[in-house]
Amino acid sequence: MRFVTGLYRRFAHLVHEAAKFGAVGAVAYVVQLTTTNLLWSALDAPALVGQAVGTVVATLVAFAGNRYWTFGHRARTGLGREYVLFFIMNGVGLLIQLACLWAAVYGLGLDGPLARNIAGNVIGVGLGSLFRFWSYRTWVFPAGPRDPREPEEPGEQARQGA
Repeated sequence: MRFVTGLYRRFAHLVHEAAKFGAVGAVAYVVQLTTTNLLWSALDAPALVGQAVGTVVATLVAFAGNRYWTFGHRARTGLGREYVLFFIMNGVGLLIQLACLWAAVYGLGLDGPLARNIAGNVIGVGLGSLFRFWSYRTWVFPAGPRDPREPEEPGEQARQGA
């Protein structure tokens, strides 16, 4: 039991960030699914266009949630820098999604609504999200000195040995 407690204390900050990232991602995912499927069904948009537009709209929602809540305790490196890097990393995530969708629709010939959603919105979003979480933590919202006026992150005292 001591081992598990020690692991939790050591990785509590990562667990909390991942949970917040997942919550923000869930909201953005609903926005992305709704937008993408509306474009596909109501406007008969091509597969890749619907996926791209839906993801861009969701990215706008995700930026605010991730900057101010998920990674709000991390160093601030400037809104402009964070915004540009966030959209670049989301561009890479979008390319991952589009590659999965392209493989299903154009590579395997699976072009029904279910196939599009599984390829682009389940597999593509899943792989893209792994990349996004890692890249946000690494480049967009890097760890650094915290403003002493901000409240401590949960588990901070445990990591410092207090």
